[in-house]
Amino acid sequence: MELSPSAHADSFCRDRLPPFSLWPELHFDLAELDYPDRLNCAGRLLDDAVEQRGPDRPCLLTPTERWTYGELQLRANQVAQVLTEDLGLRPGNRVLLRGPNNPWLVAAWFGVIKAGAVAVTTMPLLRAAELAELHDISRPAVAICDHRYAGELEAARLPGLSVLTYGGPAPADLTARCAAKDGRFATVATAADDVALIGFTSGTTGRPKATLHFHRDVLATADTFSRHVLAPRPDDVFAGTPPLAFTFGLGGLVVFPLSVGAATLLIEQATPERLADLVADHGVTVLFTAPTAYRAIMAAGAAGRLAGLRRCVSAGEALPAAVWHGFRAATGLRIIDGIGATEMLHVFLSASDEDIRPGSTGRPVPGYRAAVVDEHGDPVPDGQPGLLAVTGPTGCRYLADPRQASYVRNGWNITGDTYIRDAEGYFWYVARSDDMIVSSGYNIAGPEVEKALAAHPYVAECGVVGAPDERRGTVVKAYVVLRAGAPAGEAAVRELQAHVKRAIAPYKYPRAVEFVPDLPRTGSGKLKRGELRIRARTTTTTTTTAAATAAATTADSQPTPPAPGRP
Repeated sequence: MELSPSAHADSFCRDRLPPFSLWPELHFDLAELDYPDRLNCAGRLLDDAVEQRGPDRPCLLTPTERWTYGELQLRANQVAQVLTEDLGLRPGNRVLLRGPNNPWLVAAWFGVIKAGAVAVTTMPLLRAAELAELHDISRPAVAICDHRYAGELEAARLPGLSVLTYGGPAPADLTARCAAKDGRFATVATAADDVALIGFTSGTTGRPKATLHFHRDVLATADTFSRHVLAPRPDDVFAGTPPLAFTFGLGGLVVFPLSVGAATLLIEQATPERLADLVADHGVTVLFTAPTAYRAIMAAGAAGRLAGLRRCVSAGEALPAAVWHGFRAATGLRIIDGIGATEMLHVFLSASDEDIRPGSTGRPVPGYRAAVVDEHGDPVPDGQPGLLAVTGPTGCRYLADPRQASYVRNGWNITGDTYIRDAEGYFWYVARSDDMIVSSGYNIAGPEVEKALAAHPYVAECGVVGAPDERRGTVVKAYVVLRAGAPAGEAAVRELQAHVKRAIAPYKYPRAVEFVPDLPRTGSGKLKRGELRIRARTTTTTTTTAAATAAATTADSQPTPPAPGRP
């Protein structure tokens, strides 16, 4: 294997690609996946759209704003000018992006890519310690941050990082800097296999893994799942809840609509009822969200507000057949389920229209191949559970991470999901194969929550697993052994939950806390999480006290991102 000559003056990413021997098998079977050697995905998605369809088509919408394709191109060019002319950014430098879903975050993403740099989009709810860890891994030169989310970035005290805030009143605000630029910028002619973005996914140890994706990978998601399953149209209006930091959101709210000249409604945060209202008010036709949101919209009696939709996409966690049938009965719509991974960039198993089998994730998206294998990599018979293995035009490339050898085996991407394939070639989700907890579309590493809890003076030791929950599918449950003299009532539960919210991203907090006298351990002292998972499945889970539940409502109103295991 040989890569094209890079346009990156900063070779950080290419130098840290895994050795070719550890890459997954890549194949480009579809004619539309035959990309030229020189390719910048921002140029293809944005510049080509303006040239071919004109600058005046609506592109980015919010409840209060409307940007055309020409306006997005102008602002992306201005961002690229600020980065290169004012800050000396070079192709290959990394730029950390932090903010909720809004037009300036999209302009920043395109500006970074057009400048030949590498976008590192992060969840806006991450705390200072988490940002510091991502900084340590990706070494960004610049951060572009919504001014409302700058506090944690400042608290992280990241060395060598130039910070540009946007949307605020400061004279040096990015928007003011952009206004001083003429918007003329020549998109850098990157190689198709230059790194365009770094996506972070949590490991079961809590140590994030950085996945490296090329310019051609970004377009491949549009030319596989979007083209062949979603089938968007230029007159569509997209909307959804996943943050752009998650590849499910990046694809569904930016790449897919722009690939066909459609518009997208960007929503910073919304309750299920508010989401349904926005869909109705703005003529949304394509919706991306998690099963939890579809369930909540029905529970709120708001399904009638979705009458204008023609496509609904679900990912982030398994879509129960009961939810699919209930939504179909309430709206007449068939939800398109799908699974992907941050490592794969987007959805690779799915089905649409008459091909859907409720309860099944679907079949391989055109361009991908999938199998169910045992721990040795050998195929298992249909009807038997095993590990999901995938190959296609995209695949796992961790940045200087020994876990590459675990994710890629014998050329296959092993996603960490247990599946069954039936005789018709449909894939049926069974469970996560590792210690990841998938709750309301969030992928949460249990050991990370344990670490946060263990720092509280009440806690002697703890174990964190996923527990069944009727509304969310799964919630984070903590089994806590208290120190002598520590309180064990509802006030203590609320205190521990609040502590976790302060320490790490709020969506990771344990909604259920059970105080126990001890934890199951092996003879060597290792926590037996399997026993805790069995206990959680066989006992009734009370998620929180009323006060804690009320506090959780704020976190629930944030956009629901998909899990790396399910994009």
